[in-house]
Amino acid sequence: MKKRNLFPLVLWAVTAVAVLSQAGCAGLPGMGTPARLYMLSPKSTFSEKIPVVKWQLVVELPVAPSGLATPSIALTRDPIQLQYYADARWAERAPQMVQTLIVESFENSGKIIAIGRQAIGLRSDFNLKSDLREFQAEYRKGLSTPTAHVKINAKLIKQPRRQIIASKAFEARVEAESGSMGDIVRAFDAALGKVLRRIVEWTLTAAS
Repeated sequence: MKKRNLFPLVLWAVTAVAVLSQAGCAGLPGMGTPARLYMLSPKSTFSEKIPVVKWQLVVELPVAPSGLATPSIALTRDPIQLQYYADARWAERAPQMVQTLIVESFENSGKIIAIGRQAIGLRSDFNLKSDLREFQAEYRKGLSTPTAHVKINAKLIKQPRRQIIASKAFEARVEAESGSMGDIVRAFDAALGKVLRRIVEWTLTAAS
């Protein structure tokens, strides 16, 4: 029996599958325009009264409930339901983003000799442990303009015994200028900035 050349048939089948796959993906929900990514900024201005310290600090990854430990930007319209904006996301998961901004804010203060994340293996004198309790845009009933709500509980831990020497909650709310995503993110930036400033000033003072 004469053997047939199967290569054209295989090539046609592969091409057909690829075309059908692309056509199918085009109709799937969530496969359209990618979500816009947003980042927040570290704090760079602080009270001149905070001391210069010679000890080293490690900033641990903030603990967050599963609803906030995500790149999705959270919103609430009532106290018992958490939702997310469909077309916008943080550039990374919220706890990682907040950890980075805390570290950068301490660096910007110019008041500490060494600051880093837990992952880099820095041998610290103190650890800053935090809980990200609130990190969402809140809509009051009947209003289209939300308020960015940020709350972080912080604990300062002295090494090597991991003794808690101070703890405090930091909270801020900033109303967005409009319901646009840009203004909502700017409200988040302002609210988190207030919290970051207080955390840096409190940590440097409490440990001293």
